[in-house]
Amino acid sequence: MTGNGTGDVAALREEIRRTRVELGETMELLAARADVKALVRHSAEQAKVRMREQAALTVARVRGQAAEKARLVRAQAYDKGGAVGRNPVPWATVAAGALATAVVLLIIRGRRR
Repeated sequence: MTGNGTGDVAALREEIRRTRVELGETMELLAARADVKALVRHSAEQAKVRMREQAALTVARVRGQAAEKARLVRAQAYDKGGAVGRNPVPWATVAAGALATAVVLLIIRGRRR
């Protein structure tokens, strides 16, 4: 727009149209910022997404740790089982102790009658 009032009517109308478009965009931005419900809803959705991602990562980490521990326990059990098979003396000692205990209990029981 020219300052002396002799401007072209078409140019003036184009400037008015641009100003209205800019004003409309500005109003939409202000309305979006003022829409508290939409902002809260958007924040809640973002928080849900973050929590789901964090839960998935935690589940994967725990599953990995559990699998590693299970593998370790199986390996230790296998090693212990092999040691018992190679060295039967501890089992023989336990069996002899159990037999001796049973004999002592039978003797004590027989004396009470």
